Amino acid sequence: MVIADRRTQTIATSQPAPESPRSGLLGIVNGPLEWGGVTWAAYIWDDLAKVTPERRNDMLLHEVFHGLQPQLGLSVQGSGALPEHLDAADGRYWLRLEWRALAQALRDSDEQRRLAVRDALAFRQARHLLYRDSVESERDLEIIEGLASYTGTVLAAPSASAAIASALERLAEVESGESYVRTFAYASGPAYGVLLDAASPGWTRRVRGSDDLATLLATALAVHPATDPTAAAARYGGAELRAAEVQREQQRQERIAELRRRFVDGPVLLIRGGGHGMSDSHGAVVIPGSGTVFFGPFRLSGAWGTLEAEKGVLVSSDGGSRTVPAPVRQDDRTFSGDGWTFKAAAGWIIREGARRGDYEVVRQP
Repeated sequence: MVIADRRTQTIATSQPAPESPRSGLLGIVNGPLEWGGVTWAAYIWDDLAKVTPERRNDMLLHEVFHGLQPQLGLSVQGSGALPEHLDAADGRYWLRLEWRALAQALRDSDEQRRLAVRDALAFRQARHLLYRDSVESERDLEIIEGLASYTGTVLAAPSASAAIASALERLAEVESGESYVRTFAYASGPAYGVLLDAASPGWTRRVRGSDDLATLLATALAVHPATDPTAAAARYGGAELRAAEVQREQQRQERIAELRRRFVDGPVLLIRGGGHGMSDSHGAVVIPGSGTVFFGPFRLSGAWGTLEAEKGVLVSSDGGSRTVPAPVRQDDRTFSGDGWTFKAAAGWIIREGARRGDYEVVRQP
């Protein structure tokens, strides 16, 4: 484990630090990284310093789990596509109902718990019927982030009742957020996991990367989805939720039009290829057919260089490219724009793009 303060360039490690050069991601990423031939769970000091001790333990365990996931057979082979449908009114409506039913199941026991789980499964099924092509993107994130979130939640809790309380807190916390595209699994994972702890002891030793957490719970409890999800919705404030999502959708369309002008239709800088770093999922907005705009601190490093942004980066739906509004040139390797700075790595250049006013990052010929 390595905790890094980017401002002071100081670190704290759980074992002697390698002699090899430090990774450039230290202090800008929470997650696993390779350093000196070893996988380290890396943490940003500011993120750990501002939370409660229990949540800090949760975060520490979450990232350690990520480092072990491949060894546990809990990686996924998906495309890396984001579940962008969870920013649409129908996607959010059925997801929020699923969460509310899971919360009821966590509070209840015995037959009442089974009935609430049936409702949750029905709401999940209704969403998946609407967005069949996005089911795998949900499942993948529940395995990748949901299991890590469950592990941190349960191991940081001093008792089973405390784990339930933490799972309920996570459900409420994530539902109150502006976007669920990247955050939904942080709530769904602990909820399904804690319910599985009661229904199927030892499930964590059997789960695989190809599993679906909801299917595991349905099998463990021997239940099927409720037959009428629309009627079941009335038990969880469905009418109020629908009205709230219709209002949000109207506001979202106005916001999408504004962002499309900035990140799609107007002149942009395009950066293709993968990388490692951090982004803030709060307030993210999906531009249908183009990707998701992430606001707040955004730090990414790749073979092509480094990108730092504060006012928005468009990440393509497949995660293969990033776009920012048209740049202002500073020198041969550093470009900047409204709230962002890009530094090209050696061997990479920025050239004019296919459209007038566009730029793109490419390898130097």
